[in-house]
Amino acid sequence: MRRLFKDIWRKHHRYITVKPETLEEKKKEQLWLKCPKCGELLYARELMKNLKVCRKCGYHFRLTAFERIAITLDEGSFEEFDSDLGPVDPLGFPGYPEKVACAQQATGLKEAILTGSGTIEGWSVVIGVLDPNFIMGSMGCVVGEKISRLVERAIERRVPLVIFSASGGARMQEGVFSLMQMAKTSAAISRLHDQRILYISVLTDPTTGGVAASFAALGDIVIAEPGALIGFAGRRVTEQTLREKLPPHFQTAEFCFEHGFLDLVVPRQEMRRTLAHILALHSERG
Repeated sequence: MRRLFKDIWRKHHRYITVKPETLEEKKKEQLWLKCPKCGELLYARELMKNLKVCRKCGYHFRLTAFERIAITLDEGSFEEFDSDLGPVDPLGFPGYPEKVACAQQATGLKEAILTGSGTIEGWSVVIGVLDPNFIMGSMGCVVGEKISRLVERAIERRVPLVIFSASGGARMQEGVFSLMQMAKTSAAISRLHDQRILYISVLTDPTTGGVAASFAALGDIVIAEPGALIGFAGRRVTEQTLREKLPPHFQTAEFCFEHGFLDLVVPRQEMRRTLAHILALHSERG
């Protein structure tokens, strides 16, 4: 009898332990996605067929670096550069190694940029693609180094350079080392210009901070995807600094194009064809 009452009045746990889902399990369950712009419910497989562009409003979902390579280069032409380069923790920033490890596991990348060579409709290029899923595509020492090496290969091979930017800016966990990459990458692009080698910069959502203020803005031709967020400081900071209300479409690709910051705004479905056309024109002119 005493044992019975003990079982009745004993403290019970209010919570149950749930096994955490793996990334693969979450991906399998994502059969439908909601467009963040218009609210349309989209079948994931159909969305992928449409290059992750909403069929109703044209909203461009963010791509991984591997997805971008797959829809841009000729099939089987990509050869990766510097796949062994990975970040270190120069400042001993709390939690940074764990954050990097988590990003590496989630994206399959060692760093926020994937670089290599390939062809676009037969035209040879060297290419770099920033992945916004890797610590928001932020630029640290390794990203700066890989871009610099990419430029050197473009010079060695005498082929055009194409970079797809998608970044929140400099990586704060690497402090002044990350800020130095702005000057480093800008200097590398300057060497490329001196060699009269074509550089096409493609700005995707988001391209902000130190990336927008360095190599991303230095292309011979600067293109953006529709609706991409492009700018240095955020909207709130800019409004507080200027003490005035900004236009609703401020810092969008369309706003930048209207004010002469961009050469073209190109939908994703037309990007590969547009790049191939530019490369063909450049080749004909020498």
